[in-house]
Order: sequence, then structure tokens, then C-alpha cells
Amino acid sequence: MPHYRGGENRQMDLRVAPKTVQAQAAENLRQAILSGHFRPGQKLVEAELCRVLGVSRGSVREALRRLEAEHLITIVPNKGPSVTVLGWDEAEQIYRARAVLESEAAALAATSATEAQIDAVRRALERFEAAVRADDALERVSATTAFYDQIHAGSGNVIIEEMLRGLHARVSLLRSRSMSRPGRAPMSAQEMRASWEAIAAHDPQAARVAAAAHVEAACAAAKHAIEEEVGD
Repeated sequence: MPHYRGGENRQMDLRVAPKTVQAQAAENLRQAILSGHFRPGQKLVEAELCRVLGVSRGSVREALRRLEAEHLITIVPNKGPSVTVLGWDEAEQIYRARAVLESEAAALAATSATEAQIDAVRRALERFEAAVRADDALERVSATTAFYDQIHAGSGNVIIEEMLRGLHARVSLLRSRSMSRPGRAPMSAQEMRASWEAIAAHDPQAARVAAAAHVEAACAAAKHAIEEEVGD
């Protein structure tokens, strides 16, 4: 089995570097899109982004390329970048995939998750419930992501984790839109609590049903939100 030996003058530097300017710019733009500050279809002007972000044009372009890879923005030659318009056909496909993957992950977590992982799911749920009470849109999305991340980890299935990670940005975008509908966030909290309770009770069938029901309800809310945007 290979191992690493440090010579007298060789040392491995494992210190974590701070976030690059490009990474911070990408994160700020990502949050602006998820919060609705930049709307679907809105053109993003590089010069204006440089001004509001306080970074160079090169940093802005790198940030835009990152968000393009996440499908949050679309860059069209000779037209420039704009916030991706996620139509209902694509959104529905994402929700159908999520219903299968999330329900399986929840069922697996009910049988495989450790008590520490189950407790981490509970803490993420409580974060979400606090965000609902505070009407904090960005924290709602962040806490929901943490909730599902803990369930995925508890499932023990790394392939499901990888597949859902590939959908992460678009799922977050859809969450921000579906939860913007009146009354949706409190209902989402109830659905998420049902999932956690089933996992905590080590009941895989109940966990599967609760997770699928939550995704189906989110799908319906997102459909209404997208239809309203098209009608504006």
C-alpha cells in the first residue's frame, strides 16, 4: 500500500486557501438569482456586474462560466448572458427524477442512518422552520438543501448523492420559486417534518411515502409559479 514520506526539506502544505474572488463573485450572483433579485430571462450586463460586485471583468466572466455550468445562466454568442428560463417541461422532468431519488434516499436513511445523522436532519429541519417564521427566503432554500444533504448522507448511497448533486442548482432555483407562493413554506415544513419523523422512527415505507409526497407538492407549487411568470 503506497504511503507518503516527507523528506527533510519537503513538507505537504494542507492549509485551506481562502475563497478566490471569482468564487465569491459566483456565490453572490448565485444568491441573487435564487433570491429573485435577478429574474428568469433577465440579461446580465458585464459592466454593470463589475460595478455592483466590485470586481474585474475577468472575475465576472469566470463567475458567469461557473453559473453557466450549473445551468443558472445561459450565455448566447453575440447576445451575452441571461438568467436561465427554466420551463415547465424541464422542471417537471427534474421533479420526476427527484421523486424517485429522494424517496429512495429517505427509505434508505430510515434503515441506515446513524443517530448522529438523524439528529443532523432534525437540526436542518429546525433551521428551516425558523426561516419560515422569519420569512427569510434565502435561509429557507439553504436549510432545505442542508436537510436533504443530511438525508442523502444517511442513505449511504453515494450514487444517489452524486445524481442529486448534479441537479442541485436547478433544484434550488425551483425551490425558491415554489416557496415564494403564499402558504407554501409552512406546508413544506410540515411535509419535511413528516419525512424526518419517519426516518427517526426507522420506518422506510413511511419515509418513502412522505418524501415522495413532499416532492409532488413542491412540483405542483412550482408549476403554478412558472405559469404565473409566463403570464406576466
